[in-house]
Formats: sequence, structure tokens, C-alpha cells
Amino acid sequence: MLEPGDETAGRWLRQMGPVALWHALSQDDAPPPVGASPTKIAGLRLRAARARPAADLAAVTALGGRFLCPGDDEWPGQLDDLGDARPIGLWVRGRANLRIWALRSVAVVGARACTDYGAHLATTLGAGLADRGWTIVSGAAYGIDGAAHRGALAADGPTIAVLASGVDHSYPRGHTELIDRIAEQGLVVAELPPGDHPTRSRFVQRNRVIAALTRGTVVVEAELRSGSLVTARRALALGRYTMGMPGPVTSGLSAGVHQLLRGEATVVTDADEVIELVGSIGDLAPERRGPTLARDLLDPVARRVLEALPARGGADPDHLARESGTPRDLTRGKLFELQALGFVQRCGARWELVRRVNSTGGSRRGGT
Repeated sequence: MLEPGDETAGRWLRQMGPVALWHALSQDDAPPPVGASPTKIAGLRLRAARARPAADLAAVTALGGRFLCPGDDEWPGQLDDLGDARPIGLWVRGRANLRIWALRSVAVVGARACTDYGAHLATTLGAGLADRGWTIVSGAAYGIDGAAHRGALAADGPTIAVLASGVDHSYPRGHTELIDRIAEQGLVVAELPPGDHPTRSRFVQRNRVIAALTRGTVVVEAELRSGSLVTARRALALGRYTMGMPGPVTSGLSAGVHQLLRGEATVVTDADEVIELVGSIGDLAPERRGPTLARDLLDPVARRVLEALPARGGADPDHLARESGTPRDLTRGKLFELQALGFVQRCGARWELVRRVNSTGGSRRGGT
């Protein structure tokens, strides 16, 4: 009867309770809520006249689903952060417990017309998070949403699709099979009763549920005017972690992400970095370093002596001692260490760098 995100009606519900509000909106002769405009009341009473709650409950039960209200054991308490915009209830398909799954959940959202790069990132991220026991939450749309869900499903992990329609109405139609798979392996959630269709405003309001339900939101590819940015900014307003995966600076599909990253969002590149932000103390991403080279393992004095050697030709120990600022006896000792390690070679009274030789298919190439 009430549209998702209607804060005025949500305030009435909080002040009056569901029974009194239903009576005020379903009976023409009942006094309206305090401060209600005649136009709004007339519209809500028209919606109330066509409401069929018993039929809706029967329809969701036939799907193997259920209806949750605030205060139920399965109700995710974090949705209460939405205040008067909190859903009045949720229709759910799937066997898992929504409250438990939402405790360790991350939203992955982004462009519908994504690139192969974006789809790869979303799929990999979805699989990586799901493999580590995190629930992937998204909107089951084309592009990034679908890729994130598929990544989680491929990893046999948990995923939740939040729809802007009834749970019996797969939208987009091309994702009917995907949404059915999510209902079997995960959960399909909606504010609207069975049979209701999506509208532009309902997509926007759906995003607030995704933002509030999860610990953080990751945006993978988004233009400057993108519904994904609405989700991210709602997450920011709710005090959730907001993250973005950067793309090419020349790509319009990454422009929205980059704008977000210039603000309060955090750059992430994989599941480990996401978990480091949203996880518990000690869930740290591995330190990333370049490859360790043999000369990285040398002590500082040996490294100075090695760097004093000319790239071409050789030098005597006295010259190397002066160039490296090292006593002569210590320089000679380090030269013999470097010789044993294969960095230098002795040519009479002089020392020079060893020229590395690689052999490939009979051809020989020298290099330093």
C-alpha cells in the first residue's frame, strides 16, 4: 500500500502503529493522520482499496517465501538506520536467514552497460568475497550487478538480490534464470508485494536498502550520472564503508567512480582489500611488494661497493674504496663476497661486473 521510502507515511506508521494507520487509510470516514494533505490521503486510500494482503501472503508462500516485519527474529536490525524511510516489511524468497547473512555482507554495484574489464572485476570480486564467507548483495541488473552475483554463485557462496519489483517478478527479464538461481542458492528480497512491477523511483529507493543492509558498498564502473553512485552516497550518509575500483581515466564508465574516489570513498582492487576495511580487527590485506632481486639481499656496505663499479670496464680496489666511501680492507673483503655470489669477477688487479648470459634455443645474449 505504501511506496518504498515514503518517509511521511513511515513517520505516521511509527507514531500511530500499523493497525491505526491501516484503519485511517482504508476507511473513507476515518480521520486522516495529523498533518496529512487531502491529495496524499486520497492517493493512499486508492492504493489501500486495491491491497490484497491475504492474497499476497498466499502468493509468496506458494513460492516458498515469507514476509518479514521489523521486530521479527530474521529482521536485519541495520535497516533501522534508515529511520522513517525504513521498509515496512520485506518479502523474501530463499531458505537462508536474512539477518545472519546480512551481518557479513558487501554490496557490489555498478554500470549496466559495463565493459569486459568491469565484468571481470565484479565477477572476481564477487567470487573472492563469497569464498571468504562474505555475502554479495546487489540488484540483479545487467552488467556489474549480474557479474557480482554470478561470481558468488560460481564460488558456491552466499548472495542476495534486492529487487525493485515483487519477488515473483524477475526484472530484467533476461535475468530470470539468474534470479531463480539466486533464490535457490541465496536470497531474493523485495519491499513490494508479489505482482508489483518496477518503476524508475522504485529503483532509486531499492538502492537505499542495498546500502543499509550491508557493511559497505563497492562501485565497479559507473558514469557520472549513475544509480550506483546513489547507492554509494547513501552508504556514506549511513556511515557505511564506501569503496571504488578504479578504471582507465579515459573511460566514461569509470568517471563516476573516480569522482567518488576524490571524495570520501576508498580505493580497493580485490577482495582482500575490501575485507580489510569492512572485516574484523586482524583481517588485513597481504602486503604487496615487487619481486625481490638478488642485490636486495646484500648488506648495505656490499651494495655500495657493487654500485661503485662502472657499467663497462673495471676498476681497482683503491678506486672502489674511494667511490664507495669504504675502507680499503673492507672493500677487498666485500669484493670477494660479491665474487662468491656471482656479481663481480676479478681480471688481474681490477674488478668488473659479471655479464649475465641467458641461453635460449642455442642463441646467446649478454647483458649486465
